[in-house]
Amino acid sequence: MTVTLPGLEDSTEQRLEWGNDVVRVVVAHGPHTAPRLVALWHTGEARPDVDGQRRSALPVLEVAVLGDGRSGTSGKRHVDGAAAQRMRLTGTEQDTDEGGVRHLRLCLADPESGLRAVVHYEVAVGIPVLRTWAELTSDRELVLDHVTTGVVAGLGHAARWEHELAVWEAANPWSGEFRWRRSTLAERGLYDVGMVRFGQVGSKNRISLTSTGAWSTSEHLAMGLVEDTRTGRLLAWQVETSGAWHAELGDRYDDVYLAVMGPTAHEHHWAGHLDATTRFTSVPVSLAVVPGAADGPEATLDAVGAALTAHRRRTRRQHPDHEALPVVYNDFLNALMSDPTTERELPLIEAAADLGAEYYVIDAGWYDDEQGGWWDSVGQWEPSTTRFPDGGLGGIVDRIRAHGMQPGLWLEPEVVGVRSPVARTLPDAAFFQRHGHRVTEWGRHQLDLRHTAAREHLDTVIDRLVSTFGLAYLKLDHNIDIGPGTDAGTGTAPGTGLLEHGRAFLAWASAVMDRHPGLVIEACAAGGSRTDPASGSVFPVQSVTDQQDYRATPPIAAAAPLALPPEQTGVWASVDGTMDREPLAFSLVTALLARVHLTGRVDTLDAAQRAVVREALAAYRAIRSAVGRSVPVWPLGLPGWRDPWIVQGARDGEHLYLAVWRRGGQDDGAPDTLRVPLPGRVADEAVEVLYPRWGGESVTVADDGRVLELKLPALTSARLLRVRVGS
Repeated sequence: MTVTLPGLEDSTEQRLEWGNDVVRVVVAHGPHTAPRLVALWHTGEARPDVDGQRRSALPVLEVAVLGDGRSGTSGKRHVDGAAAQRMRLTGTEQDTDEGGVRHLRLCLADPESGLRAVVHYEVAVGIPVLRTWAELTSDRELVLDHVTTGVVAGLGHAARWEHELAVWEAANPWSGEFRWRRSTLAERGLYDVGMVRFGQVGSKNRISLTSTGAWSTSEHLAMGLVEDTRTGRLLAWQVETSGAWHAELGDRYDDVYLAVMGPTAHEHHWAGHLDATTRFTSVPVSLAVVPGAADGPEATLDAVGAALTAHRRRTRRQHPDHEALPVVYNDFLNALMSDPTTERELPLIEAAADLGAEYYVIDAGWYDDEQGGWWDSVGQWEPSTTRFPDGGLGGIVDRIRAHGMQPGLWLEPEVVGVRSPVARTLPDAAFFQRHGHRVTEWGRHQLDLRHTAAREHLDTVIDRLVSTFGLAYLKLDHNIDIGPGTDAGTGTAPGTGLLEHGRAFLAWASAVMDRHPGLVIEACAAGGSRTDPASGSVFPVQSVTDQQDYRATPPIAAAAPLALPPEQTGVWASVDGTMDREPLAFSLVTALLARVHLTGRVDTLDAAQRAVVREALAAYRAIRSAVGRSVPVWPLGLPGWRDPWIVQGARDGEHLYLAVWRRGGQDDGAPDTLRVPLPGRVADEAVEVLYPRWGGESVTVADDGRVLELKLPALTSARLLRVRVGS
């Protein structure tokens, strides 16, 4: 299609429209025009004003080269790179693979700098998600300051965008993860300052989120949403890296753009070095777009959750654990707390097996001969010679297996304590370094998994432990944030080292699972401090929190499925003999629509308390296949940290599973009866209480099936419901 666009440098441009049944893009390009993403939309909404959005459209590849910088504006924003504006389309390739996934490759070149790129777009049938990344090469030496294909403009077209666009972002504090908030652009400090009518680009300001260091989500989730309040439309983004990343919203030519990327020079001490022999692949970014639902914002949020869940299931490494969803008992939280011994483990093993656990994981401390002083001496990962008399650690593992459970161990592979012999036997190049010094954090060094010696050391450890003890499960933790990265002793940019190490770590973990088929590896990093899409695409299960208070866990568990598929979300269910049956059920319900990580002093439960736990695990085994197929819903919206009522749902076809928690105080003024709307769905009169089944609650269907009215029997109580629903 050829169009005439008055006022542009070249009045003739080509427009390429591409996509699938639910998501479409338009790319403009020409002999004097860098290929630009003019529009991204869902086929369920009105076709965008492509002509009107052309002025603010940004290049499909935003890249800046050191010594070249930006052109036409300046500031901290990561758009208007001079090299990006010089890129021209040299060819396109399209194909569809056997799975129905469509691929578009845009071949670009900048003759002035010698930079070349292939921009990849990828969409799957029925999923309104565009995944994009780029491969960059050069015929001469270049250094990149930033690079991304995760850029889209036109978000505020024809809007009073200060107040009519809102940004959703999730703080992710330790033990209080997934804390979403919504703000208008004005509330976040981005205003239309009126300078475009004087020939300027815009305000030069931005709303930004940045994560530094090895904990990719210790401050913010690596995702967010942009809402158009005029229509309810939501655009969700996720950046697919396990390290540093950056995202920003800015105004440009009376419109608003979103740019999402991996590490940058400005924020992360990163540099992308290219020459005739090297290739750089940018951090992938995925963009999900859904139209505003007629049934309201909760239904629109549900549509985003469904889209992201489908996309993550499609793009992850496949593992039998995704379907099996075994019940795991872990001896750490509110139980042994890194102090295992034979005397302490044996009662827990007997109790966990009696309750119905299928895996038993010995958490930290199994290697400790220093009575708790092991923090800065780890690295060899040899079993303690003093903690497990009469058979050693192997004897404990044999007892686990004799009780019908599969054994697992905790490990923190990326760190080596400063007092560990490994810190002396491995070369400096196997560790993170900066300015000629090994990086040290809290008494530990960080292994650099790009180095052969580091990988060989960990392969030896893993193969020895798996073969010696017949392990079926490993929990890999990471409890230090090592800063901007490593210069590897060569003076290269530390952020480059961090990105490459993160990719090497995920490749190493994948190779471990290739070598040991069926081995389940749980990812953990100080609770949910590395709950990012890249990790979720590799590890079959992810720890999401270290929260020890069962009353504080529901808002974490209920919001987690917006960041991870439910079958990969490991949620603690902590129980002990001090708890009455309603608190026990409350703690257990918290994990029943995710992955049950049973914990606590289960050996202190009496017969009646054990029956409460057994009933919960039996209910879970009956629905876990549905959990693994389900998509998340939030009838009350995403939960607040102190909400007295929380509802999380999982939809599996005609069945809707609802976990409902009441956690009110005596004087909080919260009602004792809750109305739960069912946006876009109509409930059958028959509502099943799946757990607990001792009664005391009241559940009725109201408003012609569009609302449930629920009353729970105690201030701290919870129920798992199953509702048959239709559209």
